[in-house]
Amino acid sequence: MIPARSRSIQAPAAVVMVRPHNFTVNTETAADNTFQRMDEDSGGLKSRAYDEISRAVDALRSHGVTVHLFEDEGTDTPDSVFPNNWFSTHGGGHVAVYPMKAVSRRRERRWDVIEMLKREYRVQDVIDYSGLEMDGLFLEGTGAMVLDHIDRVAYAVRSDRTDPIALERFCTHFNFEPMVFDARDENGVPIYHTNVLMCVATDAALVGLSMIDNRVRREEIVSRLEASGRDIVELDARQVSHFAGNAIELQGTSGRVLALSRTAHDVLRPEQVAQIERGCRLLPLDIPTIERAGGSVRCTIAGVHLLPRGGLRSPDIPARQPAVARQ
Repeated sequence: MIPARSRSIQAPAAVVMVRPHNFTVNTETAADNTFQRMDEDSGGLKSRAYDEISRAVDALRSHGVTVHLFEDEGTDTPDSVFPNNWFSTHGGGHVAVYPMKAVSRRRERRWDVIEMLKREYRVQDVIDYSGLEMDGLFLEGTGAMVLDHIDRVAYAVRSDRTDPIALERFCTHFNFEPMVFDARDENGVPIYHTNVLMCVATDAALVGLSMIDNRVRREEIVSRLEASGRDIVELDARQVSHFAGNAIELQGTSGRVLALSRTAHDVLRPEQVAQIERGCRLLPLDIPTIERAGGSVRCTIAGVHLLPRGGLRSPDIPARQPAVARQ
């Protein structure tokens, strides 16, 4: 039985999700995303992906998580089901919009999503980094970064999708300390997004430690996570390849849940499950079709760390120097 816990700024109670009507695997992003699977029969992908997101939304809502669901009926945004890459929200009323590497992914940015956030939540400013795309500088949101909202650390695997200049600008604006490292899969291929390698929840952190190249840096990451009071759940390469690191902690009406895919859940060992469930309940979601595109549950969820209009004061830490909208 999981004990009752107070709310955590790490676990948002509301999320944004996008339901695709014309889902397909994005060939433009396949070069550096080894998690994509394009060699299987593609029949029925659209309807299966639509149904998987529908069921995932129902499951989250049944646990008391507020889901703002947007529809994508377009045919030129194959990765629209992964909104966490193009925007993020932050306590104090701040929203970030990110520069994307793939041209097809830049079309995912939707200002109707931003306008909804302004209507429903207290948004002070929108900081738009997308202009950095013209300079070849990319930072793909909470795919490129795994954010510790409690200890104010931005963990980031070095890659073409995580430019150090863009990362430094984000961390300066939003008061995070960058912790950059190199990581590779068991075949020596660089990891493309940090959030397939690690998940930081309130009481635990799931990390594929063996995939972090530099031993000293690996120990620094472990020390930093443990110093913040978290248990380390070490994932092996097989578990990472099955998306066990691609999870997100959310606040439900009966406590916190860790949303992850059924694929990920099924490769966790019993002792790892017990370790995680000391702080939150596991909530597996079935999205095998979506996972063929190279992302899992965490990628489909953009957390809302904003104060609802008419709500209580936000417990989160405000950004350092709010910037003007759409720089």
